[in-house]
Amino acid sequence: MSVLPIVLWPDARLKATCAPVAGEDLGTLAADMLDTMYAAPGRGLAGPQVGVLRRIFVMDAGWKAGHPDPRICIDPVVTPLGAETATMEEGCLSIPDHPVQVTRPAHVRLDYTDEAGMARSVVLTGPEAAIAQHEADHLDGKLIIDGEDA
Repeated sequence: MSVLPIVLWPDARLKATCAPVAGEDLGTLAADMLDTMYAAPGRGLAGPQVGVLRRIFVMDAGWKAGHPDPRICIDPVVTPLGAETATMEEGCLSIPDHPVQVTRPAHVRLDYTDEAGMARSVVLTGPEAAIAQHEADHLDGKLIIDGEDA
């Protein structure tokens, strides 16, 4: 596979709302996105960050700690579970060297289609929940810097 160039802020593609994948075969793109994420090195990467305005992201919360668990999420939907929130420092591969404290729901359900076309649903907490929400935000043109007073 190959490492793709990462789109950097203020590129307008980062503020676009992405279209559903709708049955397109994105297998090669997904593999390239994982390669790009690992090379960056990041824990998540969304379609617009590589110039693809489709609802796809990849994530792997555990690989940096030696527990790889890559996930390819096509047409994902993130649903908050409960009222509890968590604040974490988040970085973004498209906004390098600009970490931001972000408050998000602490527990979420992630529904998505995997690379094999299977519907999946998983409950996420901690860093996994934050990563999924961060990447899903990218698909709606939202960035971690949107809440800053600039």
